[in-house]
Amino acid sequence: MQTAKQLSVRLLNKPGRLAAMLEALHKGKVDFRALAVMDSGDRGTVRFVPDDLAAATEVLDRINVRYDAADVLLVEVPSQQGAFRKLCERLAADHLNIDYAYSSFASQKGAKGGGLAVIKVNNLAKAQKILGENNHARRKKAPPVRRPRAARAR
Repeated sequence: MQTAKQLSVRLLNKPGRLAAMLEALHKGKVDFRALAVMDSGDRGTVRFVPDDLAAATEVLDRINVRYDAADVLLVEVPSQQGAFRKLCERLAADHLNIDYAYSSFASQKGAKGGGLAVIKVNNLAKAQKILGENNHARRKKAPPVRRPRAARAR
């Protein structure tokens, strides 16, 4: 898990606007770690985590596209049923609100399977602490399994 800067852009919801912005970012050699596009009436919101923040903001400034930057968590989510739910439950148990979340199918380099969740929370430092804890730290340890006396004598 790590933090990253996410850029949010609001574009007119017309054919070609998104493609033009993505083409400019491509020409500026900006790649995406995660990307989400949401419709909100006559405008759409594009949220993305660029691999190079400085290059991305430079391109957006050059093409006169306004943006907002926010700190987000990038969390590896294993490819298991209920994995994202469990992550949400851990945050909720400590009274953290998820403002929004989206995912990318590309995981971090060296990670096994799963995907990358981008999560905007109301308290980034607390969320990092909670999600950085060992997954087993919150669970009660199961009592040791005792072998039958006959098996112990062998």
